[in-house]
Amino acid sequence: MGTMVEITDLRKDFGSIVAVDGVTFSVGQGEVLGFLGPNGAGKSTTMKMITGFLTPTSGSAKICGHDILEHPLEAKKRIGYLPEGAPAYQDMTPAAYLTFIGEMRGLGGQDLQKRVADTVEKVNLQSVLGQPIETLSKGFKRRLGLAQAILHDPEVLILDEPTDGLDPNQKHEVRTLIRTMAPEKAIILSTHILEEVQAVCTRAMIIANGKVVTDGTPADLEGQSPNHNTVVLTVRGGDVYAIQAQLVKIDGVSKVEELGQDGELRQFRVFPDQGRWIIADVGQCAREQQWEVAELHVDRGQLDEVFRSLTAPKQALT
Repeated sequence: MGTMVEITDLRKDFGSIVAVDGVTFSVGQGEVLGFLGPNGAGKSTTMKMITGFLTPTSGSAKICGHDILEHPLEAKKRIGYLPEGAPAYQDMTPAAYLTFIGEMRGLGGQDLQKRVADTVEKVNLQSVLGQPIETLSKGFKRRLGLAQAILHDPEVLILDEPTDGLDPNQKHEVRTLIRTMAPEKAIILSTHILEEVQAVCTRAMIIANGKVVTDGTPADLEGQSPNHNTVVLTVRGGDVYAIQAQLVKIDGVSKVEELGQDGELRQFRVFPDQGRWIIADVGQCAREQQWEVAELHVDRGQLDEVFRSLTAPKQALT
């Protein structure tokens, strides 16, 4: 799997404000990198530098071996870019706009017609091809922006919030399209939707205050959750304290928390010692104690917990 995007110590200053501070990473063919971070973290600024829309204060970005500053045309030929807002010529129709984009990309004749037709079908724009772009809904404008990004079949896709403004069915279609294209490309997408990371991304990177704070697979990030591999047990009836006392006796259990009660249901979170897998032992304990189990499962951890822990402003001590 060859490296297709190589970012080295990328930095962008706006006066005294450091928007991006020494970001370094690479993306290979077949990878879908989810770029996460709170508003103002530097995600869009980083994408603009990678694609050549902004000049970095320092550092470099290479696309398929071509430096975006030293060889901009060679690099940009290999990029499909969906920016924020998906700007387009509002008085054009989608058909005319995609034809124009194709011509700017060096396509022509039957090849251009086929690319436009295939792309329109991929993003489901058939019903609005003849409408002025200014009359389109936000969702259709977003899909048109995605269409222009993939029209020339680029090796690298940089997608800034690709499903912004789409309804659930449209989001599913776009995610399916991204998964279909992924094996032949390197894809970087920013998103605020954590379920999107789990749905389409092979890697997830969190950026905060212009710096990369973590980078790994979605499962790696889930593993950073304080609730990773804990066991959630819900039983009907019984004494809360007696149940906790039995659970904490299990070998490999570090602590037990009561999560609450709902009528006759009592719910607990059982924390394992580091590296232990305890669900079978918790189930065995429940059988021995003859508890009426309503629910028993392993919590893999939640990305939103990890996201908050890594990006939330730290409270100052008073």
